[in-house]
Amino acid sequence: MNSINDKISKTLLVNKPLDWTSFDVVKKIRVLIKKKYDLKKIKVGHAGTLDPRASGLLIICTGSNTKQMKMFESLDKKYIATMKMGVVTDSFDSETEEYNKKPYQHLSKEDIHSTFSKFLGLQDQKPPIFSAIKVEGERLYKKARRGELNFKLQTRRIIIKHLNILDINPPFIQFEVECSKGTYIRSLVHDIGQKLLCGGYLYGLKRVAIGHYKLENSIELDSIIQYI
Repeated sequence: MNSINDKISKTLLVNKPLDWTSFDVVKKIRVLIKKKYDLKKIKVGHAGTLDPRASGLLIICTGSNTKQMKMFESLDKKYIATMKMGVVTDSFDSETEEYNKKPYQHLSKEDIHSTFSKFLGLQDQKPPIFSAIKVEGERLYKKARRGELNFKLQTRRIIIKHLNILDINPPFIQFEVECSKGTYIRSLVHDIGQKLLCGGYLYGLKRVAIGHYKLENSIELDSIIQYI
């Protein structure tokens, strides 16, 4: 039994595809392991959710390695993100429709850089309504998708440790951000848009690092069978 446990207990760096939920990845890997080792059940979990509209590094733990998940969850995260100015969405990302169009053409690069710099450091952040936070025992995104949008959410204390604009090509801004556990990049982009007075939402997101674990060392999902 120990030899089987050793075989099925792994920590996998996976490149999550766009439009997959983190649980979709967990479910696929669980099915593959059960089939490969003829098991009725196996513990599989992820160490930090990535939204469906985000791609990139997802740490998956299997078997007894699931005990390590909290350690990975506490690590800082690093992302490459793209913001779209001049419109907003209810989900703060591309999952829902754009609305409330506002001009952004008057904003200079200096205006944008100056606004971004105000979001560095320790701060209180309100999570998006479309999130996996539980309220009354139910995930918030389920309530939000039913149109139940009137919730008062508690802010969270987060740290934006590094925030560097990579490219400004209006209406798009590409930037790199390194942040503490619990940070929502969707909320960061929404708040920056509000500060710019034109609105904005998270158009694209890729997680490139979790602590010292890098996306470049990750496995593509379609070749995961070789590593389990």
